[in-house]
Amino acid sequence: MSEEKEKTRYTTVSIPVTLYNRIKKIIEGTGFTSVSQFVVYVLREIIAEHESQQGEEPFTEEDREKIIEKLKRLGYI
Repeated sequence: MSEEKEKTRYTTVSIPVTLYNRIKKIIEGTGFTSVSQFVVYVLREIIAEHESQQGEEPFTEEDREKIIEKLKRLGYI
């Protein structure tokens, strides 16, 4: 199956009715036209955030060495 077809396919995910109703109230007056549209948006945001943090070290080894060298020159180490 091509990537383009895969992007247009959908599946059903069940959520509690109470949650559905709460989301429905939240999206009133917004640009979201359905609960599904809002849920897809939220899930994409969460997944994007998760993926951007995966395997990402705050500093490279080179950054770490530069920081240590600067701290040594400043007399902290």
